[in-house]
Amino acid sequence: MSENDYTPERRPLAARNLGVSAAATRWLSGMGVSPNAISVASFFASLGSGAALFASNGSEYFQLLLVAACLMLLLRGACNMLDGIVAVSTGIASRSGELYNEVPDRLSDSVILIGAGYAAGGVPELGYIAAVAAVFTAYVRVQGCSLGAAADFAGPMAKIQRMTLIAAAALYTAFTPGSWQFSIAAFPEAGTFTLALAIIIAGCAVTSVRRLRVCARTLNQKA
Repeated sequence: MSENDYTPERRPLAARNLGVSAAATRWLSGMGVSPNAISVASFFASLGSGAALFASNGSEYFQLLLVAACLMLLLRGACNMLDGIVAVSTGIASRSGELYNEVPDRLSDSVILIGAGYAAGGVPELGYIAAVAAVFTAYVRVQGCSLGAAADFAGPMAKIQRMTLIAAAALYTAFTPGSWQFSIAAFPEAGTFTLALAIIIAGCAVTSVRRLRVCARTLNQKA
């Protein structure tokens, strides 16, 4: 199979069929923007999101920073979707492009989740644990692919679910009264982001086990 015949396995997304996605694809292709450049741009969007989350703690502009973090999350998601569409639609999808797709994604997960750990209502240690858990779920998928199994993008806490939960926590923290925030009497620093990160860690554990079981079953059937 030549590089030009290569078609990557992509996460199923209904948004790919939207008119705005097609328009963005045409514009990017017309501008000569490469899929790899879009993949790298997703990391910088994530870096901005993580930095905004980090800076929101104690800032008088915390609401604006949390909204900015959400907008950067949306930009990351758009880049994650458009890199694959542009690659396939222009016929330049390649195996080396998977490196640009996967490596920035793992860095992106980490900077966002670690940033959430330092945000108001977060616990830094949980941010780091969530980052490791997220990377491990992706590792299980990629390891399965390397052994001949199909790419498994299922959750319950896959990338889209993780980022949606962080965005929800950011908006909830920004626009609801302090009395509505999640709290633990014994840990006054814990808040809504703590709850979100705990859910992500637990969900990633379930997701990893589920993916491992599905991968093992698939490989045993091929044996």
